Formats: sequence, C-alpha cells, structure tokens
Amino acid sequence: MTRPKDRASATGLLLRMEAIPRKDGLVSYRYHPVGKKPIPLGTDKAAAIRRVLDLNNENPIRGTVKHLWALYQDSPEWRELSDATRTDYTQCSKELLKVFGEADPAAVTPAMCARYLRVERKASPVRANREMALMSNLMNVAIERGDILVNPRKQVRSNKERPRKEAPEVETLVSFLKWARERKGQAHVLASMAEFAALTGNRRIEFLDLHWPQVGKTEIRLMRSKQRDKAVVEVIAISPALADLLTRLRGLAKNDRLGTVFPNRVGNSYTESGFKAMWSKLVKLALEQKAISKRFTFHDLRAYHVTQHKLRRGALPDLHANPGTTARIYDRTKEVKRKSL
Repeated sequence: MTRPKDRASATGLLLRMEAIPRKDGLVSYRYHPVGKKPIPLGTDKAAAIRRVLDLNNENPIRGTVKHLWALYQDSPEWRELSDATRTDYTQCSKELLKVFGEADPAAVTPAMCARYLRVERKASPVRANREMALMSNLMNVAIERGDILVNPRKQVRSNKERPRKEAPEVETLVSFLKWARERKGQAHVLASMAEFAALTGNRRIEFLDLHWPQVGKTEIRLMRSKQRDKAVVEVIAISPALADLLTRLRGLAKNDRLGTVFPNRVGNSYTESGFKAMWSKLVKLALEQKAISKRFTFHDLRAYHVTQHKLRRGALPDLHANPGTTARIYDRTKEVKRKSL
C-alpha cells in the first residue's frame, strides 16, 4: 500500500483498509486481507466499514434486528423509496431499535409485535403503526437471508387509525393568515404556503420545492406524490385567488424567474424538518396570542380544500386515483343539502 493516502478520508478506517482519492472528488475504499487480493468496497465509507466487519465476523450487531436495519439501508428497496419516506423510516428506527435492536430476528414473535403496538407505544398508536411498517420490511430482509420463514409482523393487526373529523373554518383560516402575514418575514412565507395548500389541495411535499419556472401564466405544473405505479402531473389552473397569492409571493422572491416560490431565510427551499419546526412554533404562537382559538395541522388544509370545493362546486376534487379515498379521508362536510322529490 504505497499509494499516497488522503488522511481526512482515511480517518476512522479499520486495520488493512485503504482510502483512494479519485479525480472526480469521490473516495474509493479497499480492504487488503492477508495473503489475498484487495477487495473493492465502493465509495460509501460507512458501508465499506460494515462490509469489512462482516468479512471478519467482527460485526457486533451481526444477527440482530439492528443488523437488518443496516442491511435494509444498503438494499435496492431502500434506494427506491422517496426522500421523505427514508427520513420517516430513519426516525421510526430510533424507537423501534430501542426495543428490538439487540433481538435475534428468529426470536421475534407476533406477540412481541402486538405488545409493542399496544403497550410500549400505547401513547402514540398511529406512530407505532409506522414503526411496525418498518419492522415488517426488516423481517422481509430476514426472510430473504434465510434467517426466518414467516414475517411475524404480518400476523398482527395494526392499531386502528381514525381520520381527523374537522377542517379549519373559513373564519379561522382567514384570521390566521392575516395575523401571520402581519408578522412578515418567514411567518409571511409560511402563511403563503398554508394559503396555497388551502387553494390547491396539494400535499406539502408536492410544492415545498416549487420553483418559478413551474409557474406559468395560467397554470402550475406539479408532480403528484404517492404514485407508485405511474407518474402523474397535476396541471392546476390559476384562479383569481391563486393569482393574487402568486403576485404577493413574487414580491417576497429573491429571484422570481428561477428561484424557489417559498423561500426560507437564505432563499432556498424549506427542508421537511425545517418546515415542521417553523410551522409548529407559528401555530403555537398564534394560539398564545389568540389569533386562533383551536389548533389545526397543516395537513388539515388539504381537507379544507376538499370540503370547500364540494360546498362551492358540488363535487369532490381529483386528488387521488380512487375518489373514495378523497371522500373517506378528506371530506369533512358537516351539513349536506339535497332536494326532496
């Protein structure tokens, strides 16, 4: 191993591992087993170290659920997930591995999964469902490795999830938007995002990274999320109310030709975690200052759009491939008018 080493990228490597800087700026890793040819390990440092530990049977997490989590993150299935799903699963893993991390996959039973759902995570039943969804994926990895024959998670019913039943009232939303805009700065931007969601019914993930080239004179083009079988482009006609919002947003933009429509403090798009933190603080402050009397979630604005669309136009908007999903989850109409014979 006489090749000049990049000391920074070689920091933390195991014995007999080598870091090789490349012309494209990446670093390749190799392992030199005694008396054998070098083994290429790719450019992912963490994965390379895990591979060497496995090769030497020294991996302290080998044969555990924590090991399955590491393998899952190296799998093609993981790479096919959206960034938001990967982030969510990473958060789910923290609570899940506290309970199952050191367990042998073969020792995990349906009863243990049920206890996790009903006892360990009793205070957060919906979140527990998401964490068990990750557990199911990890057990699938164990099945493919031959560690187990049956996925214990699939033999247990999930906690019942009850959709929220209320959407913000028009007066509540108007009051909140007016209060937030008067605070200016990032509160004004978050208010604009809330107004956009209420007017279009889009999920936050669909417009968080919206840029001005996607905004035309008469329509906005967005990619519908959660489409596993095919890509769906949503072409949203710009109404007078939406046109007014876009005009106000151009006044906030640092670059209204190429920049992001909803800029953070430095002019970039919000990250999901950054938005959640800012939104939570804003709603909490609105409650403290009596701008609103009841908390609502940002996702409730999607229900607001559906409910108001039905009230004003007599039909549900096209938000899902299955209209029944829109009706069941987001239609929160409290009063229905119909004519008698």
